[in-house]
Amino acid sequence: MLAADYQVYLLISSAARVVLATEHGLKLPANPEAAQAALVEHLGCASDKLVVCGKEDWFSPVASGSAAPKQMVVCPCSAGSVAAIAHGMSDNLIERAADVVLKERGQLLLVVRETPFSTLHLENMLKLSHMGVTIMPAAPGFYHQPQSIDDLVDFMVARILDHLGIEQALVPRWGYDQRVRGE
Repeated sequence: MLAADYQVYLLISSAARVVLATEHGLKLPANPEAAQAALVEHLGCASDKLVVCGKEDWFSPVASGSAAPKQMVVCPCSAGSVAAIAHGMSDNLIERAADVVLKERGQLLLVVRETPFSTLHLENMLKLSHMGVTIMPAAPGFYHQPQSIDDLVDFMVARILDHLGIEQALVPRWGYDQRVRGE
């Protein structure tokens, strides 16, 4: 999204910081401004396009309907966040921003990471789906014959961008790649 010159508000939970450090070796400072500077350097993006918000930054534009984002992606989205969003609970900025997007009739996409799903998880996702939320399990396809973890990540990113209406060329589309068609 940054490469496509979109303004991105990044809301990072405590759990997401642990995941970034554990799975990607990326240790972000807890201070939002320091985290933003580190990410701008790491990603090589324009500093005015990325805004990192604190998990309890209730003065962030995304916390208010008067400045609500038209689209929001929660990725990864835990079952706990799914439950909180489904029931209108707002204990942190991620949940509050999702609540704002819902009440302002924006597009909300939840990339649910956990598996297997319990009956309660499924009921919460169904409730959100009835509200117009897109539920996207973090389950990449394999028809593009991925060769690496990055290829699997690219598949999920491509699907997210497709749902947001953002052009992407990360993964060949079904039927357009001769390898997939057996030619």
